[in-house]
Amino acid sequence: MNGQNRADIYPGLEVHIILKNDQRSGKLTRGVVKDLLTSSAYHSRGIKVRLEDGQVGRVAEIVEED
Repeated sequence: MNGQNRADIYPGLEVHIILKNDQRSGKLTRGVVKDLLTSSAYHSRGIKVRLEDGQVGRVAEIVEED
């Protein structure tokens, strides 16, 4: 699942994000959502979030639970 719809993302959700510095390489960082920073319902490059460890980036994908 991608991270473009705000309704799909909530605090406590495990996600992969792309940090600002990693946008060129596309390197993903895994973490747990603390805050949603994008106020619109949809964003084409992904909803911006703050992880529990303080890192900020756009959600690239939601980690699926098995």
